Amino acid sequence: MKNVLVTGADGFIGSHLVEELVRQGQRVRAFVYYNSFNSWGWLDTLPGEIMNEIEVITGDIRDPNGVRTAMKGIEDVYHLAALIAIPFSYHSPDTYVDTNIKGTLNVLQAARDMNNQRVLVTSTSEVYGTAQYVPIDESHPFQGQSPYSATKIGADRLAESFYRSFNMPITIVRPFNTYGPRQSARAVIPTIITQLLAGKLEIRLGALSPTRDFNYVKDTVNGFLAIAKENKTIGEEINIATQQEISIGELAEELIRQINPKARIICDEERLRPEKSEVNRLLGSNEKIIRLTNWKPSYSLSEGLKETIDFFRGNLGKYKTDIYNI
Repeated sequence: MKNVLVTGADGFIGSHLVEELVRQGQRVRAFVYYNSFNSWGWLDTLPGEIMNEIEVITGDIRDPNGVRTAMKGIEDVYHLAALIAIPFSYHSPDTYVDTNIKGTLNVLQAARDMNNQRVLVTSTSEVYGTAQYVPIDESHPFQGQSPYSATKIGADRLAESFYRSFNMPITIVRPFNTYGPRQSARAVIPTIITQLLAGKLEIRLGALSPTRDFNYVKDTVNGFLAIAKENKTIGEEINIATQQEISIGELAEELIRQINPKARIICDEERLRPEKSEVNRLLGSNEKIIRLTNWKPSYSLSEGLKETIDFFRGNLGKYKTDIYNI
């Protein structure tokens, strides 16, 4: 039983991680983004018996003092707070630098001063860019194909430098594309599902040929927990991947088949990434995580999609299905 902190606890993966940590008996402190609505994001939807076990602290990952305050007395830090939307990073790259790079620096500096037991820094498969070989292992070169991915590369390299310079117990955790209940409609699977459930017959998407390696969110969370339990993962960069890929077009056709076979796909130019920025292929290697931990994916894509569709059926009102959410 440990005192653990989850930054970005109000978000998609963070809320699932908080929930599972509580179920496993950990003492959880949740760091959520301060706002005038006093919203704790997806934590507000968790059952009362879970929320009663969570200490919630509001703040801003960009604020060193707030981060330091949240990390007092903590043993393990799961750092998930980040800006993640790729299209918005074209619009506001400065904010991504402040949040993703400087925010990670704030966590690392506080952990160094407080001798925290473990720090897990959340990366992304986007740091690899389009696959130069597959499956993509942790030795694959990095390529910043968007301001978002560039800032995540920067955050990862900061984390590595603190491990090497100060012998800190840091692990870089690199999930491939995570999906599931509570995900933002900025991501492709919720984009398709919400349009279909709203009754639209023309499903607007960007490029259809890129492939992705999709992790169901519960598998991603279990990957974090498996990595945190092993000392031999310290100082490592570790993919969480299924080592299977599907194109966006094939994925859309499968969701259309399951929800409304009358719908068809329309390529919307507004949703296309710049040609040199589009990541055309992501297929991750999971050899390292399987070798270092007892993790393996539990959900097939079809099983994960079913649970995801069921969630969106009951929560469609929380999503704006008539706009392009960047």
